[in-house]
Amino acid sequence: MPISQSSKKSLRKSIKNRKSNVTLKNKLKTVLKAFLAKPNEEALKKAHSMLDKAKKRGLIHENKVARVKSQLSKKVGGEAVVKAKVVKKATKKTAVKRTAKAKMSK
Repeated sequence: MPISQSSKKSLRKSIKNRKSNVTLKNKLKTVLKAFLAKPNEEALKKAHSMLDKAKKRGLIHENKVARVKSQLSKKVGGEAVVKAKVVKKATKKTAVKRTAKAKMSK
């Protein structure tokens, strides 16, 4: 049992945060289960949104969120979209490197 004023407040705060965290995790689980039962674009959008909210609150690590998003998009057939984004990023980096090398050589 907390004795000091600050520890009492900390206990109240942690109880309140735990309730909201548990409800968000439960919502996330239901959305993910709904997506896995019937994978489509709309369910994917909801799942991505819930994953981002969980990441923002610090419930799930950002690397895990990225991994789960990738796995879900593959189930819908979004492999081409993911590969296209990777290719675009790579081409931008090489263009920047080329211009930097050209400036340095002058």
